[in-house]
Amino acid sequence: MSKRIVILGAAESGAGAAVLAKKQGFEVFVSDLAEIKDKYKKLLDDHHIEWEEKQHTEEKILNADEIIKSPGIPDKAPMIQKVRQKGIHVISEIEFAGRYTDAKMICITGSNGKTTTTSLIYHILKEAGYNVGLAGNIGSSLALQVAECSFDYYVIELSSFQLDNMYDFKADIAILMNITPDHLDRYDFKMQNYVDAKMRITQNLTENDAFVFWNDDPVIKRELEKYDIKAQLYPFSEFHEDDAIAYAEEQEYIIEKPTPFNMELEELALRGKHNLYNSLAAGITANIAGVTNEFIRKGLSSFGGVEHRLEKAGKVRGVEFVNDSKATNVNACWYALESMRKPTVLILGGVDKGNDYSEIYDLVREKCIGLVFLGVDNKKLHECFDSFGIPIADVQSMKDCVDECYKMAEPGSCVLLSPCCASFDLFKNMEDRGEQFKECVKHL
Repeated sequence: MSKRIVILGAAESGAGAAVLAKKQGFEVFVSDLAEIKDKYKKLLDDHHIEWEEKQHTEEKILNADEIIKSPGIPDKAPMIQKVRQKGIHVISEIEFAGRYTDAKMICITGSNGKTTTTSLIYHILKEAGYNVGLAGNIGSSLALQVAECSFDYYVIELSSFQLDNMYDFKADIAILMNITPDHLDRYDFKMQNYVDAKMRITQNLTENDAFVFWNDDPVIKRELEKYDIKAQLYPFSEFHEDDAIAYAEEQEYIIEKPTPFNMELEELALRGKHNLYNSLAAGITANIAGVTNEFIRKGLSSFGGVEHRLEKAGKVRGVEFVNDSKATNVNACWYALESMRKPTVLILGGVDKGNDYSEIYDLVREKCIGLVFLGVDNKKLHECFDSFGIPIADVQSMKDCVDECYKMAEPGSCVLLSPCCASFDLFKNMEDRGEQFKECVKHL
């Protein structure tokens, strides 16, 4: 009798896992408490996979041999609690997919910078002619690609939620960008729980693997003392110091090993301190993967950036608009503000995940000429920023938000959407928030 796999959540990762499970000969059932998008229904129907939406039928779920859980479903969800009580093993889609491919896995995590770094590594490898897939938090689901494609390499962006349910999966090159507070609402508001999830990127690494990390991150430094990581270590830093093997010095971008590489900083496509870190991590990774210096240089200088990450959204009568909707935590906003060179009207707000806004106080005082709070409940933002003496407005729609920002702005200034928060109070997701922002700017 074939093993029964139940998949909870039928979006990108769940639908992809279902297709792979079916291909591997399992009995498959997919259940989603929400409505399933038409494209995923079609995918499941095309593969003759049984599914249900807007409900969880216990007798069809609790008889599973193994459950693949969507990263969006918290462990506190009632059905997950019942699954745990029954002792059914719960894994992530990435863990499942990893069982059925021998491709090299390049895995990236971090509180900030992971999407840009993932996209940049993929861009460099693709430019160099590698047979490579893009997966995880961006791109198509890894499971679907394992089922339908035949890549030699995968570049995978991993969230802490995906890492939570990974056990035997192993990266060949693991990249850890940074660890700053994020998603604390999912981790009992305990920073260490979140840190432990991020550090899972290092599990199962062997001496044949590589671990690339930001050498100046105090949390990573502290955590590394607790772990016996067998992989080759490749620390990067803004400056030439300590053990860093990649850094910037005298306007040059330098990698010392495995293959020495350097280029002028001004040739890099991405600007700003945070992007230097992203470019260093991507360059070392490509270097370890055997990409030649010529293609590393080409890739680092031709990359077009990532949507919703410090993306230029337009200029209206001398006022520049920047879409950084991906900034769903305070540290991401810090990097965005740090890179601003003009007086800034900053848009904050949304679903607070246990944020500590004190991290951006100095930059707000130094750079901001106005604040617009875009959220259902802005009470905490008012408590934090009302005393700054900066003009503040409250809005509940993107149109009102952009109009209000435009009133506060002056020629030669900038409006920055870098909200520090999740978007689910007023928008479908952070992409929807960014798209609406760009659309409203167009109609000014």
